[in-house]
Amino acid sequence: MTGKTLKKNRLTVFLTLSSALLLGSLLIINTAAANKAEPDIEKENGVFEKILANGMKVVVKPDHRAPVVISQVWYKVGSSYESGGTTGVSHMLEHMMFKGTKKHPTGEFNKIIARNGGEDNAFTSKDYTAYYQKLEKSRLQVSFELESDRMRGLLLPEDEFKKELMVVMEERRWRTDDKPQSLTYEQFNATAFDSSGYHNPTIGWMDDLKNMTVADLRQWYERYYAPNNAIVVVVGDIEPEAVFKLAEQYFGPLKPFPVESIKPRLEVEQKGIKQVEMQLEAKLPYLVLGYKVPVINTAQKKWEPYALDLLAGLLDGGDSARFSKHLVRGSKIATSASAGYSLESRMQTLFLLDGTPSKEVSTDDLKEALLKEVEDLKNNLVSTEELQRVKAQVISSAVYEQDSMFYQAMKIGIAETTGIGWQEQSRYVERVQAITAEQIREVAKKYLIPKSLTIARLTPLQKQQQDNAGETGAGDESTGQNSAEVQ
Repeated sequence: MTGKTLKKNRLTVFLTLSSALLLGSLLIINTAAANKAEPDIEKENGVFEKILANGMKVVVKPDHRAPVVISQVWYKVGSSYESGGTTGVSHMLEHMMFKGTKKHPTGEFNKIIARNGGEDNAFTSKDYTAYYQKLEKSRLQVSFELESDRMRGLLLPEDEFKKELMVVMEERRWRTDDKPQSLTYEQFNATAFDSSGYHNPTIGWMDDLKNMTVADLRQWYERYYAPNNAIVVVVGDIEPEAVFKLAEQYFGPLKPFPVESIKPRLEVEQKGIKQVEMQLEAKLPYLVLGYKVPVINTAQKKWEPYALDLLAGLLDGGDSARFSKHLVRGSKIATSASAGYSLESRMQTLFLLDGTPSKEVSTDDLKEALLKEVEDLKNNLVSTEELQRVKAQVISSAVYEQDSMFYQAMKIGIAETTGIGWQEQSRYVERVQAITAEQIREVAKKYLIPKSLTIARLTPLQKQQQDNAGETGAGDESTGQNSAEVQ
């Protein structure tokens, strides 16, 4: 999330925006053309799409349960687009997007949104960067005016950059460097991926942050922050045609420019197990395993990602799932154990297993227990009863998520920026329903194999030194240093 420094609001800016709200209100309220889509408007499952002349895509999903609107602007760029020496630039630019344009100086953006009763923020991931506002439905125009202004009018002042860079470096310290599990997970990803853009952390490596310049941000901004590289997603108590008119008014005049195609950066084929050992000052040990697996974008068989998603649900889908039933409550070998998989990633990703062993249980013992559950799925078909239970659980979770307007918009934005398309994302339930027990066993056998496995262990440093002292009788005091060994 972005850090923002607020300054005194300019009353003239507020009055200019407020005087324009009447027109925006009339546009939103006007519903006459909403039920009859124009030829250039695509409609499917209650979602509307229009591509402006400058190449910017606008996706609208009406939801009339409350008089609010969620407005999001997504850019097809994130940390996986970055190369060595510039890691963290996408996230740093996200912070600087709140630092002013000629029309709206530093701090004005947040104050204007707040004065209109709204909320705003932003986030960066490996595959995208997004900015959002939550407003009363008649205030959508405020969001569009501000976002269109900073899409091409960002100033990037040097003094604000220096201050915000300190904020980001401190964010890295408290989010990652000072948290043993987070640091272990970061090293795990860096070990699992060699050539993929997923090798680097979203926040960037500290040395790259220390050497970052305003010129790095300006180059990134000029390269990717174009209307033809952006998607505007609007969900709420609005009518599509009114939203498209506002988009034409505010985003339509922005000129497109060629956005360079990035190199594929495909991950090299893994030839065997990779391991990383972390010895850090920590209270508890930790274990994480990951297998290279395809996603919707990369799977040769389109059903495979949905089978992998259900496989994750079988292992870690609540109290009745296998990890909880067998490892936490049953054998009590783990105090926690989970599985995870993101089928909507832009590139090949990892099927994750992780956990914390119980007291007096080693990470090796926990590893064997996790792998035993995987082997069972490879060798035995899931029962009809268990499969139906997991399907119902996964589908109900997807349906319940639709209660959130923000999450509805987020699912559309992720699908668009990762290249899946909101149309495919809307078919998730039917895809899951079609998966069979045989297909689940097939993907387990095909992808959850040793040659594609990466393992990371966190051993509390104090415990490790005490064990060594007991063996040697030395009894040396801890130096308090962190160490990591990558195999």
